Amino acid sequence: MVRAKQEDVKVENLWRRFKEDADPLARDELILAYSPLVKYVAGRMGTGLPAHIEEADLISYGLLGLIGALERFDPGRNIKFETYAISRIKGSIIDELRALDWVPRSVRSWARQVERAVTKLENELRRAPADEEIAGELDVTLDEFHSILNQISSASIIALDEFWTLAGTGGDKVTLMDTIEDSSSPDPSRAFDIQAVKEILADAIRRLPEREKIVIGLYYYEGLTLKEIGEVLGVTESRISQLHTKAILRLKGRIKEELEPGVLSG
Repeated sequence: MVRAKQEDVKVENLWRRFKEDADPLARDELILAYSPLVKYVAGRMGTGLPAHIEEADLISYGLLGLIGALERFDPGRNIKFETYAISRIKGSIIDELRALDWVPRSVRSWARQVERAVTKLENELRRAPADEEIAGELDVTLDEFHSILNQISSASIIALDEFWTLAGTGGDKVTLMDTIEDSSSPDPSRAFDIQAVKEILADAIRRLPEREKIVIGLYYYEGLTLKEIGEVLGVTESRISQLHTKAILRLKGRIKEELEPGVLSG
């Protein structure tokens, strides 16, 4: 307990030296102190990525995000630096991976087609469509549809952590799952946009089929892995991956449908 308090005092002192005195040594020590955050985020995001993308590369991308977070963070704000930094680290890794363009175009195309098919069927049927109905809409067999979901899942690194750019904010970004407000410079229009996304997302999650809702809850709120969720529900990890992918595409389709053009751009 005493050691933890001493560490807190040490970190607070580093922040003061860095922000008030522009001490480069304090900056370097803060990078070292918070570097485990980068390894944590890189490890979680690396799951399911192609083998040629190494965790060391993700860590190097994430360090850029951490450094940017240190430069931009205001210790006087009423949020923890860890919360702010994780968001920036994720964003940095995602930007670098997008620049590599490692996801095959065919997979991106299938993701868009599945998303549109699910949204169309939901509107027509007034319920969540079954796998067989989605496969029929896509004009593929059920096995082919499951294979498509597996391909999308292996290429889907961002899911609900995907960053969206708020229109009219000069490029500010938010995730679908959480947003960070700057209490020192409130922007009512930006807050309104963020709240709109939150409400639409919450409603879309409530309308998910029960199993998909459970998967989303266990994965994003309880922090379970897909394998652990499979053990809870008594199905394979592959099946959980398919359920997760369907849920994400369903949520994204619903959000795009509900938001007016220009509010957000992915």
